[in-house]
Amino acid sequence: MKQISLATTGFELVTKRTRKRVFLDEMNLVVPWTELVGLIEPFAPGSTGAKGGRPSFPVETMLRIHFLQQWFGLSDPAMEEALHDISLYCEFARLDPGSMRLPDESTILRFRHLLEEHNLSIQLMATINATLATKGLMLKTGTVVDATLVAAPSSTKNSRGERDPEMHQTKKGNQWHFGMKAHIGVDADSGLMHTVIGTAANVNDVTQGHGLLHGEEAVVFADAGYQGATKRPEATGVDWHVAMRPGKRRALDKQTALGALLDEAKKLKASVRAKVEHPFRVIKCQFGFTKVRYKGLIKNTAQLIALFALSNLWMARRQLIGVRGSVRL
Repeated sequence: MKQISLATTGFELVTKRTRKRVFLDEMNLVVPWTELVGLIEPFAPGSTGAKGGRPSFPVETMLRIHFLQQWFGLSDPAMEEALHDISLYCEFARLDPGSMRLPDESTILRFRHLLEEHNLSIQLMATINATLATKGLMLKTGTVVDATLVAAPSSTKNSRGERDPEMHQTKKGNQWHFGMKAHIGVDADSGLMHTVIGTAANVNDVTQGHGLLHGEEAVVFADAGYQGATKRPEATGVDWHVAMRPGKRRALDKQTALGALLDEAKKLKASVRAKVEHPFRVIKCQFGFTKVRYKGLIKNTAQLIALFALSNLWMARRQLIGVRGSVRL
């Protein structure tokens, strides 16, 4: 008979706080669970489940599982298996595998569809950003805009023999990319995201520039891809600072006083524009998001909104935890 391990009985001799546990402990502290659950509950099914079946799982449990998917890049089937394999995930989701059933992939799928059907991702992002604003972390006096390419499967080995028709290819430098674009607007002071737009990869950045503004900023910073933003029909009275094209900047004569001054000004503006790269780094490097998971722009944009909203909490976690303390990763 196989001996029972003490690691599964609550009598662990060693309780190392792993990086993953530290991460989840910190995110558990900074996510405004009460407000987010209150947004979703009016749209959630009743406690008896669909057609009088098994009771539904609590909204907070399903929301915690949904966030686990975003943080660790798990599909619906992979999330179901992870709940059975990794006790830390069950602990975070407030589930007890020993005394209750665990959500299957269909349950996880239905919750995601619930968020998509009622466009709740945008409301969740707005609630998170409102929490950050009340803490004084989003000043909204300036905005930095940029976009990043997100790859999509280019294979045609499927039932229809075609690629996702809502995704397109575009050329960046000397390389072709197939997928979509994530356009974001971030606070120029804190680098926290306030607006997300998802488009096909071949959509020009400048066409989405004005849609990334929240309307309260006085100045906007953008790279050379937004040349001509002030000439567009939707242009407002906002002061745009668009980067000089690389070739034109290289042609500056830095030996002259004017050339040196212009070059220094471009460096200062570049230091502000660099803040828009931080959310991209978090979702790609910290959360491991490198390729779209679903088919179509609507589903993938909803995931992008959730990812960037959670990236805001990750970047501001030290300030949000405040006096309660935080463990350094």
